[in-house]
Amino acid sequence: MSMLVSKECKAQVPADAAKYKHQLRQQAHLVWGLEAPTATFAAQIHQESAWNATARSRVGAQGLSQFMPGTADWISGVYPDLAHNAPTNPVWAMRALVRYDKFLYDRVAATNHCERMAFVLSAYNGGLGWVNKRKAKSATPLVCIGATCAINPGITAANQSENADYPRRILHRHEPHYVRAGWGNGSCS
Repeated sequence: MSMLVSKECKAQVPADAAKYKHQLRQQAHLVWGLEAPTATFAAQIHQESAWNATARSRVGAQGLSQFMPGTADWISGVYPDLAHNAPTNPVWAMRALVRYDKFLYDRVAATNHCERMAFVLSAYNGGLGWVNKRKAKSATPLVCIGATCAINPGITAANQSENADYPRRILHRHEPHYVRAGWGNGSCS
């Protein structure tokens, strides 16, 4: 049975991810400490680029972490260790992702760590302003998945659907595979 689970996990974690495992752990521990949710970050990169360092979206997001040019410019101005602004450099992209997630984590509240990371992911995908607008309209502002993040704060229906599903895909679909494959802690697993 464990052999079957092991093969299933490997099938869900792309082979291209393995070359980044050590570096992602290192960047996560540097920013978040030893209890960093590294499996969450791996799942996020999986969702963003499928571990393709040269990925470019139709709207201009780039690299493993799919940073938009404006966000890459902002983060490279805020954090000296990211000053060289290189979203297609895998190390820069991973460090920027964990730093930006920590920046967002420090600015949202939730009922637990899993829901807090869901808000972080929603903000990463659509902006902290939209998260705050959703929270202001919500009867349950400390719960993201299936509650606050389902509220449309005034964006297009397509963007709302994408943003509401983004945390769920990462935390409930991809993260468990990375936890089982030994990438470290997850936020919800």
